[in-house]
Amino acid sequence: MLSLVAILLALGLFCGLSIYIALALPAFVAIIIQDIPLQVLGQQMFNALDKFSLMAIPFFILAANVMGKGGLAKRILDVANIIAGKYYGGTAIATVLACMFFGALCGSSPATVVAIGALVYPALLEAGYSKRFSMGLVVASSSIAIVIPPSITMIVYGSVTGASVGGLFMGGVGPGILMGLILMTYCYIHARKNNIRMVTNYTWQEKKKMLLESTWAMGVPVIIIGGIYGGVFTPTESATVSAVYAIIVGMWVYKAMNWKDLLQVSVDSAVTTAQIMMLVSGACVLSWVFTVGQLPAVLSGFMGSFQASIVTTLLLINVILIIAGMFMDSVPFILLLAPLFYPIAQQFGVSNVHLGVIMTMNGALGMFTPPFGLNLFVGMNVFKEKYLPVAKSALP
Repeated sequence: MLSLVAILLALGLFCGLSIYIALALPAFVAIIIQDIPLQVLGQQMFNALDKFSLMAIPFFILAANVMGKGGLAKRILDVANIIAGKYYGGTAIATVLACMFFGALCGSSPATVVAIGALVYPALLEAGYSKRFSMGLVVASSSIAIVIPPSITMIVYGSVTGASVGGLFMGGVGPGILMGLILMTYCYIHARKNNIRMVTNYTWQEKKKMLLESTWAMGVPVIIIGGIYGGVFTPTESATVSAVYAIIVGMWVYKAMNWKDLLQVSVDSAVTTAQIMMLVSGACVLSWVFTVGQLPAVLSGFMGSFQASIVTTLLLINVILIIAGMFMDSVPFILLLAPLFYPIAQQFGVSNVHLGVIMTMNGALGMFTPPFGLNLFVGMNVFKEKYLPVAKSALP
């Protein structure tokens, strides 16, 4: 039965079916063949969504869309440009910084591609960077958004495994900053090699004005992180606070939005949320089928039979996750694989939070890795390019 489910899942993904259908169809077939009442399917889908932590997802998505429309993303980019200064790779380094800052506000990688990519892509071309480098930098840097807290992917992982979302957020800070530093180093080396400096020189008056204007935008991460670890509100409640704060700043401080814009942004956010929740329900049903079929126990026994060390086991898990990330978005990636690897991690003494950070990091790599990296498809619309050039840009 497990073999049939795995084959149907692979066929669905490779044939280009909607990911939700590719996840739910094998589970439906398994339930029919095993003569399990169909009401179980509905119960499992409902149970998958009946988690308080998932309430953070729609509000973080709304916050991300409001920040893009309400001018907060532009102010974040201004701060990044000031920090990068007149150095080799300044514009490229500012792009990485802007993606990190914006990711710390919304926790969504595709939203970062849209909000930051639309602003920095023309600036990168103007600074002398090639199209390939510019597109690759944006889709890669935007993936950091799901590692640096708050992270929608980590929230989903916490809802599946019961891990502390606050602990996951803390665990993602170091790896997220490290990813950013690696990308910024690459930008500096590339710019130095090609003699590319920052195009725009700001006067002290301009810098002062930009910093003052950006104070409101940069207040979001302070509110989110400070509120969570100060015990003022939970990670889920922080999503609501960030969305309300972004609306207030975008509409009444920067005055870049009106009520019509807010309505459109809300509709777009609702559509995106519905898509994610469909993935959550479909993937959780499939995970339930795997659990009933004892797949986690089989994998644990298989890994244990090798008597491998914890380092070898983690390396093997990383290889599997990297390959899986090439074919799935980070949300179904977590929902499908976390229940399988969680028992193995426990067997080898790996903490739930440690595994969550590992899976999130690999999910971030998968966001811009061909053939199915979600950032690549989002980037196609931002860059007005076909799939192949965008996919090639991400390979380095």
